[in-house]
Amino acid sequence: MTAPPTPATTLTGAPARRRVFMLGATGTIGRATVKALVRHGHDVVCFVRPRRGGALAAADASAMAGATIRYGDARDPSSLARDGFKGERFDAVVSCMASRTGAPKDSWAIDHQAHIHALDAATAVGVTQFVLLSAICVQKPTLAFQHAKLAFEQRLKDSGLTYSIVRPTAYFKSLSGQLDRLKQGKPFLVFGNGTLTACKPISDDDLGNYLAECLEDTSRYNRVLPIGGPGAAMTPREQGEQLFALLGRPPKFKQVPVALLDTIIAVLGTLGRVVPALSDKAELARIGRYYATESMLVWDAAAGRYDAAATPSAGRETLFDFYGRLVKGEATIERGDHTVF
Repeated sequence: MTAPPTPATTLTGAPARRRVFMLGATGTIGRATVKALVRHGHDVVCFVRPRRGGALAAADASAMAGATIRYGDARDPSSLARDGFKGERFDAVVSCMASRTGAPKDSWAIDHQAHIHALDAATAVGVTQFVLLSAICVQKPTLAFQHAKLAFEQRLKDSGLTYSIVRPTAYFKSLSGQLDRLKQGKPFLVFGNGTLTACKPISDDDLGNYLAECLEDTSRYNRVLPIGGPGAAMTPREQGEQLFALLGRPPKFKQVPVALLDTIIAVLGTLGRVVPALSDKAELARIGRYYATESMLVWDAAAGRYDAAATPSAGRETLFDFYGRLVKGEATIERGDHTVF
């Protein structure tokens, strides 16, 4: 492995400007990361897929203000080299790129192979540092997308580049989708009694800033970094109780048995042998079951349990702060294709 880069500083002691190649810039975490990188003073080039009509959505364009936008296909090594890196010098790659569905074919194409193409292209132009957004659920891999992410994580570790592999615990967007139900007087849905799992969710902006800081913080070099937001770990029942409190309504829950997901998985898995499209739906159901039964916290393999105390925290905004802004209409939810995550 090459020696980790020592962050240069200006005469004022501030980190020197770096040239950063950004992947996954149009996702919600990607947007926040681009903003953070620009705010930190870096020269950012975002490599994004072409849009119909050639223009980015207004939200994407606004988030990438101050960055250079280049269009191409990250799945195509020729496009990465020709349209993205263009043979130019870059100091680092930051990737928030991820498969949209978690289905096996999509996961291996994006979470694994597209990242390998990016790593190869980056190495060819002399990049020495790579910051990767992964996921904490890869600690106990049973699903295709988890194995795909782990396979690239290992490839990155073996590459000789200085790396930071960031594994966040949960996103606000994935924990806020029931607000409309509650406003309509419907109950908050929980699996089991609502205390089967817990997490320490982190906001988009806090995570984006954490990823940007990985370029400069030498304590994060060549490490796998689980990270959550501030405050104590919380269960789905606690999340529901807080939403009801903010709405000024008494808590009302509906318990969904995990066995229902098992039945769905079994049926779709069987039908998927005949209808391939249903095989992907079965995988999505497996993903749903995983998140319904596994905590998004650091896994203590020796003790055989999740450990909230061992799960690091970063940032300033808690999920309950976000819920307060959401109820007041000061924040919006954009889950898009990654709703299940």
